[in-house]
Amino acid sequence: MTQIQPDALIAAACERTGLNDFGGDSFREGLAVFCESASSEAQLSPTGAAIVPGAILAALISRLKVTDWVKRHPGVLDERIEAPFVVVGMFRAGTTLLSYLLEKDERHRPLFRWEAGESVPPPTPETLATDPRIEATRAAMAMMDQISPRMRVVQSEEPDGPTECISVLNQDFKSLTWEAMANVPAYGKWLHATEHRSAYEYHKRVLQVLQSGGVRGRWSLKSPHHALHLDALTAVYPDARLVMMHRDPVVLCASVCSLITTLTKTFSDADHSRFIADHWTDMLARSIDKVNAFRDANPTKKIVDVHYAELAGDPIATMRRVYGAFGEELEGQALGAMNAHIESHPKGRFGKHGYDPAEFGLDAGEIAERFRSYVERYDIPLETMQEK
Repeated sequence: MTQIQPDALIAAACERTGLNDFGGDSFREGLAVFCESASSEAQLSPTGAAIVPGAILAALISRLKVTDWVKRHPGVLDERIEAPFVVVGMFRAGTTLLSYLLEKDERHRPLFRWEAGESVPPPTPETLATDPRIEATRAAMAMMDQISPRMRVVQSEEPDGPTECISVLNQDFKSLTWEAMANVPAYGKWLHATEHRSAYEYHKRVLQVLQSGGVRGRWSLKSPHHALHLDALTAVYPDARLVMMHRDPVVLCASVCSLITTLTKTFSDADHSRFIADHWTDMLARSIDKVNAFRDANPTKKIVDVHYAELAGDPIATMRRVYGAFGEELEGQALGAMNAHIESHPKGRFGKHGYDPAEFGLDAGEIAERFRSYVERYDIPLETMQEK
């Protein structure tokens, strides 16, 4: 059994950077719980035993560097994060396409994959397109593609394209990434019972650091994690522009199980299929319940609902509606760039991703019945079970 020692990883991060201030202890409990859960429950393969501690170490190093940067540049904390777009939706609900379209508007500031895990020094307008971290990220992604070729099919990102906010939340060790990387029931139980305000406060600090280099604009962000913690998110970003993605829950359940299975097979040779099917179906139910509770408690908070079928069928009309809901028009540079992106990025260019709930021991009829009220509340179009 692989034993991952949090104190040893903390010591290694401090030694590697010459720093020792993590900006508070909010990360420590989550780190300890995850290390224990990954050690005792995840059944890591030799590849997992090498990569998972490396991912933890990278998160700790990034947190040390962010904290040090703020200490040496205290004006960073005066940076204002105004009315960010926040795209919320379960894995595979269409958040990636919508976030890439938002990124094409030059007035927006996405969180790029290459900067999310290594945010210091912040990019400048002059270095944004040539930063060496872009190629380093590309090389790391290529290595993961070799280890798990299927990953490129089920989840495609570019090193210089938008990424999930969970890459930042990782560094407070309150993030769905750690659950998606390894099957860690104890960590998952802890994660969903703990307070997440500190993670979003750290998230804001990172955004402040990143834009302090001069690459500014309205932030456009996305993550399935946000559906579970809208209270914490809106406490830190009270003027956030929330866009909620919806999709047929039968497809969502099958798709997320496919994604998580691909991820965990990269790091474990054990069969976790039953846990994945139960846990991530429950995760969708929990996400829906949390979103509904937030909306019921905050009826005046504007949230724009977008159906996957609507976005996939007519992306530009959908984006016009999203912009219009917040009092803006989609035109000029943004419209042209979005059209160009759609034309140059045909669906399935990395291969097709099929969704079959039976593959994971799930019954499509039972899922449809379980999530009937969700479908009815948001008038979600149902999809046939075929490759999407």
